[in-house]
Amino acid sequence: MIIRPLTDSDTDRVLPLLPAGEVGVWADADTFRDRLGTGEYRTERSWLAEDGGEPVALAVWWAGPHDTEPAALDVLNVRDLDGTDEARTDLAARVLTAAHTAFAATGLTTPPDYHVVLPGDWRERPDAVAALRWRQEGARRAGLTASLERLRFEWTPENGVPRPSGRLRFRAEPDDEVFVDLFRRVLDGTLDAHSGTGAATVGAEAQARADVAFYRDDMPGDRAWWRIAETPQGRPVGFALPSRNPSFHVVGYLGVLPEHRGHGHVDDLLAEITRFLAEEAGADTVRADTDLANTPMAAAFTRLGYRNFARRLVLSAP
Repeated sequence: MIIRPLTDSDTDRVLPLLPAGEVGVWADADTFRDRLGTGEYRTERSWLAEDGGEPVALAVWWAGPHDTEPAALDVLNVRDLDGTDEARTDLAARVLTAAHTAFAATGLTTPPDYHVVLPGDWRERPDAVAALRWRQEGARRAGLTASLERLRFEWTPENGVPRPSGRLRFRAEPDDEVFVDLFRRVLDGTLDAHSGTGAATVGAEAQARADVAFYRDDMPGDRAWWRIAETPQGRPVGFALPSRNPSFHVVGYLGVLPEHRGHGHVDDLLAEITRFLAEEAGADTVRADTDLANTPMAAAFTRLGYRNFARRLVLSAP
């Protein structure tokens, strides 16, 4: 068995390992080709296992076109080698471990997360459970031992553009330091696992700066879209970040300051993001994720006409 990065001559050979719609395989063959063209996928960030010259396993990491490090694992697939989960699990772990070791040698201190898209009812679907089982165990053996389940939501125009309640006014703010302060303040009591864990690890100030930098520099959405929410008297209530990723317009981030929580302002912020993306950014689809445990945010999406169409399981190093 040979485990190595892809070369340009391998790209057509691995296409059978990219079946459309399979759990754990974010990109089908067409998407794989497209993202190689945009630079989101690169051969040196795609790893192959060969047995007797035949491709039997594939792992593909995604990154922004200008990123210097892989950001997330999109694809993990292993052929059914002997009819058992153990053989696929073992090879998946070996491929991930080899790639993680190579990434670490270039300076990456933590292995990238693995994002597994699942149907909303995956626990009731034996096929989805089986497809996830060996992938999750292979990722665990390769060091991705923490898991976070997220709900995926989608808004489309037939659900209606939310109208503002009039309780808040929204304004642009060009000063990043103002947003750093707001990001820092909403971390108090946040139900967002990523931001909360980051704040506990590096401190609220550093996490706030990292969040602002990420949405400003790593997301294709326009920085000028960001809005501060205020009372009619000009007191800040929170902020709303309409944004986009390489494929869709998205609800980037929204936050209500602790002293204003409990008054339904999450609906005002989400309505403004949705309205802005639909009417000013020309979005015909808006997507968003929230942690399974963040029930207030999930309820707000439902109230505003968003549909829970899938789940995302994020497997990461602790």
